[in-house]
Amino acid sequence: MKTKKLTVAQATIEFLKNQYTKRDDREQQFFAGCFGIFGHGNVAGLGEALKQNPDFTYYQTRHEQAMVHTAAAYAKMKNRLQTFVCTTSIGPGALNMITAAAGATINRLPVLLLPGDFFATRSASPLLQQLESCQSQDISVNDCFKPISKYWDRIQRPEQLTSSLLEAMRVLTSPAETGAVTLALPHDVQTEAYDFPISLFEKRVWYIPRPLPDFQLLQYAANLIRKSKRPMLIAGGGVIYSEAEEELKSFAERFGIPVVETYAGKGSLHYEHPLNLGAIGGTGTKGANKIAEEADLVIGIGTRYGDFMSASKSAWKNPDVTFININITEVDVFKHSAVPLQGDARETLKTLKDVIGDYCTEKNYVEQVYNYHKEWDEIVTKIYECENPDHPVQAEYIGALNDFIDDKDVVLCAAGSLPGDLHKLWRTKSSKGFHLEYGNSCMGYEIPGGLGAKMADPDREIYVMCGDATYLMMPSDLITTLQEGYKITIILINNGGYASIGGLSKAVGEEGFGTYFNYRNEKTGQLDGDPIMTDLAKNAESLGATVFRPQNIDEFKESLIKAKNNKESTVIYVETIRDRKLQGYAYSWWEVPVPEISVFPEVIEARKQYELDKQKQKQYIKPNQY
Repeated sequence: MKTKKLTVAQATIEFLKNQYTKRDDREQQFFAGCFGIFGHGNVAGLGEALKQNPDFTYYQTRHEQAMVHTAAAYAKMKNRLQTFVCTTSIGPGALNMITAAAGATINRLPVLLLPGDFFATRSASPLLQQLESCQSQDISVNDCFKPISKYWDRIQRPEQLTSSLLEAMRVLTSPAETGAVTLALPHDVQTEAYDFPISLFEKRVWYIPRPLPDFQLLQYAANLIRKSKRPMLIAGGGVIYSEAEEELKSFAERFGIPVVETYAGKGSLHYEHPLNLGAIGGTGTKGANKIAEEADLVIGIGTRYGDFMSASKSAWKNPDVTFININITEVDVFKHSAVPLQGDARETLKTLKDVIGDYCTEKNYVEQVYNYHKEWDEIVTKIYECENPDHPVQAEYIGALNDFIDDKDVVLCAAGSLPGDLHKLWRTKSSKGFHLEYGNSCMGYEIPGGLGAKMADPDREIYVMCGDATYLMMPSDLITTLQEGYKITIILINNGGYASIGGLSKAVGEEGFGTYFNYRNEKTGQLDGDPIMTDLAKNAESLGATVFRPQNIDEFKESLIKAKNNKESTVIYVETIRDRKLQGYAYSWWEVPVPEISVFPEVIEARKQYELDKQKQKQYIKPNQY
């Protein structure tokens, strides 16, 4: 067998740059390059290997968590067919990746992590930044990645690299198993040379299949659909990753079934389609939640049934409701005791449509759906209207942006009060036009996520919406957008603290405690002093961004025009009150437990309401009789 002598780090990069994916006769290189911050745990090994392979582009970032967010956002935009590698040093550099790595796994997005690790030889232990354990010498901070990684390994010897790289690729390219993959690379092993088989470095294509469910289960599901009177479709992220948008539209139209959207699935159907009822659940629209209440059959497509979209398992009130799940992932396809149609969303919808044959919901049901759709469109139009042009609220800024952007452009967000408003209000015109990280809802995702989305599709304008609290978490990679020439536009809304949790705090009787950005009051000893007047616009300016400070809605619209014409990353900074101009529609609940006992009357009242809401919660465990 022919071999090639390389260090472990050199062999790793040589292998990664020759990995490809193929689906529907479209082939692409799987890794678009490597993000990294170098320290003593990876500079001599992976740093040298990356320098030796300039065709595998190295990107310098400012925070280890941010680079994993960027990689995940890129993979999301690429429908999981491409991603990035992320490398860090040992210790804090590695630990900084954990939050974003968990987000990648929760959101079913492929990212490869290569953190440095302790010496395999233990010749210099304890190393700088090495965690010591009194129970074992085979533990490092990288063991923290185990519960959040879909595959984890530590390369203790060069011989182990071959099988580990192949296993890593198997998981990363699996639609059913993908997520964060971690290969911990000890300092010394990275630099060790070994005669690797040349075949390891040949071009390798990983075919992404489109499997179909068992045919008898398809027939059973088709029979349930034919018997249903009030079915509904839930479009999750799997619809978009499978590129099943047209099949979803065809399926809904043929059988007269309304479509509701999760955060990840929003945009699966154009917002103007009369069968699209928009967001469902705790941040749902009136029509989506009303239809869910009476549904006798729920067809979930590519959804993981998060608690927001299920209204904490209270959305479906029909005692006879049955579920059919179309999902590539086994853990998701069995949820709610559903008929499990495990397979590719696009091909399963296509096949199921043929098996169902002649069926359509009744005319009055379709008309009811159309009326809900029209009513919601009128509600959104009303909310978009600016009541006081000199003092716009958040929903009005959303409306102005939504009216301004082109059909192919992208709005991106992750945390705070904005996701709920966007889920309800955003009129999505394309399946990539709405980019929310809401599986982990990670503050700080927005700016690095915007960079990843822009890198994935430079022809789109990327509009990042974030509040002051989430901006303060991770603004540093604004610099990276400028360094690499990937322009994003940030709508930075300052409302004086943690507005979303502030609202939740009030809802559970705690009056916004700890959610305002105020000085400590010397008299009370609490954080209820004067507001902290931080100039976030100056901060963004200091990082190199072009900054606009509109004072009213007309100036905001003018700033959008200027930002679009600008060639570099731009921040549009606005200040507003916490009022979101929104309410819950139909029964939109999200379970947050309230203390059983409290000295505060507001908490006691909130507990009473919580106990009433709990009574409406269900466990959907009705067995299927195949």
